[in-house]
Amino acid sequence: MFKNLWRQRVQLVEADLLKELRRTQSLDEKISQAMEYSLMAGGKRLRPILLMAAADAVGVSGEKFITVADALEMIHTYSLIHDDLPAMDNDDYRRGKLTNHKVFGEAMAILAGDALLTLAFEVVLRQRDVPPEILLNVLREISIAAGVAGMVGGQVIDLRSEGTAIDFATLKLMHSGKTGALFKAAIRSGAILAQADEKILNDLTRYAENFGLAFQITDDILDVTGDAKILGKATGSDAKNLKSTYVSLTSLDEAKHCAQVAVDDALTALNDFGTEADFLRELVTYLTAREK
Repeated sequence: MFKNLWRQRVQLVEADLLKELRRTQSLDEKISQAMEYSLMAGGKRLRPILLMAAADAVGVSGEKFITVADALEMIHTYSLIHDDLPAMDNDDYRRGKLTNHKVFGEAMAILAGDALLTLAFEVVLRQRDVPPEILLNVLREISIAAGVAGMVGGQVIDLRSEGTAIDFATLKLMHSGKTGALFKAAIRSGAILAQADEKILNDLTRYAENFGLAFQITDDILDVTGDAKILGKATGSDAKNLKSTYVSLTSLDEAKHCAQVAVDDALTALNDFGTEADFLRELVTYLTAREK
């Protein structure tokens, strides 16, 4: 049931992403090709899936809000294009394909990322049947998560920390922005769109924070233990770039323990929810066993 629903919603998201992308007017076909190349390169589509699952947990079908969900995936894809650039992580492959700048050149890759980020906010405003004040709240959530208090801020800490020893608190702060902020925005946005009350929103926020932590720790573990063919990207890149990770600051076993604690805390946050939150429960549990 869990994997079937995930698969169905991935297909739904991908079809809708392509629709939203192709209805967007562009002055040049090349930028559209570069945007589509990365946006439609596959992946888990976790952020839109999380938004829909959060709305489901509140008791409203998350599929009603697929347009906002699309926007989150556009922002995530922009961040991947820019992360892969030579000035950042300098990666050649993403999801088993050449990275955007390897196909279209650095300048076009930068512009493709910029275009997806700005398009995302236009797409949020295409969402129908949501009161304007609620949509504005969601826009605020997403804007903060994507900016200097979220993804951009976390990336800055990451860049400034390369080649230096950082403490555990700094590492956690970095990833709460770089990775966790958009997860948190996805879950909170789904809850806000479904008009959750304050108690439910707070519980889902706690879940989101621990979900992001579990995901990042597992990502660090996979960079050490994962199979590059399964992951679709090179392993060992953190060590190559002299980056501090949950594994390098503790140990492989301790990192696995930390991931499990985060999973347990995420599940505890859902104690007051019924079966409508089962997808969220299974998703965070699945994280620590994943291979990619």
